[in-house]
Formats: sequence, structure tokens, C-alpha cells
Amino acid sequence: MMKQTLVICAAAVSLSACSGMNVFKDSNSERSQSFAPAPMQPTSTNVMSAAQIKSVLTGKSWKWVGPKNSGVTLYASDGTSLVEVTGKGNTGGKWTVKDGQLCESFNPASFIPQGVALSCQKFSGAGGTYQVGQATFTVAS
Repeated sequence: MMKQTLVICAAAVSLSACSGMNVFKDSNSERSQSFAPAPMQPTSTNVMSAAQIKSVLTGKSWKWVGPKNSGVTLYASDGTSLVEVTGKGNTGGKWTVKDGQLCESFNPASFIPQGVALSCQKFSGAGGTYQVGQATFTVAS
């Protein structure tokens, strides 16, 4: 039996999980329709297309846990993001996708005074849990 692997990229800054954070709810989510992620088409490498990655992330808040930080990130449909790093604070950023990659940059904040330039990382997973670099992403409740 073949297991499908999903690939996505994440930012250089690992973000952590926050529970019960409604501040990251996409303001357009109540007016917009809900779309299921595009189905994964088997390929030799099982790399997600840019459209699939965008469909998975857009309009949702994602809890993440990395080796140094945890938090929650909202990926808005306009390519901006809102980020809360547990115990450190909030920042914003921008995101885009490439086939098999999530690319992110982060604005300066007290815990990242220079911000973080755009960087891309692979992401793998399935069933609502994804690995982005060393961080694990799950949909926030």
C-alpha cells in the first residue's frame, strides 16, 4: 500500500501552538465559501502543487510547534499572515506558495527586530497534520 506524502514549505521562524485564539480568524471567512483542499494526484514524488498548498492553508489558522517556539498563524487569502508566537508576541508577514513549498516572510517585532526575509521550506503530511521544516502544523480549533 502506497502512502501519499504532502510537501509544503514554512518560514525560517518556527511558530508554536496557541489554543482558543480567535484573534486569527480570517475576517472574510464568514462571507466566503468553504473549499476542501484539492485532491492529491499521485505523482512519482507526491509533491503538492502550489494550488493544492494554497487551498489547504488559505483562510485557516494553523497551530505550529517547532524546536524553539510554538504559536498560531492565520494565512489570509490576500497573501498576508498574522502570527502569534507563544510567550513572545505578535507579528505579521507575507506568504506565497510554489509547487512543494510554502514561502514566508515576517515583519519586525520585539522578538525578531530585523524581521525575517522571505524563505521557503518543504512541508509533508496528510490528514490535517503537516511537517514544515522542523515544525508540526495542525488546524487550530
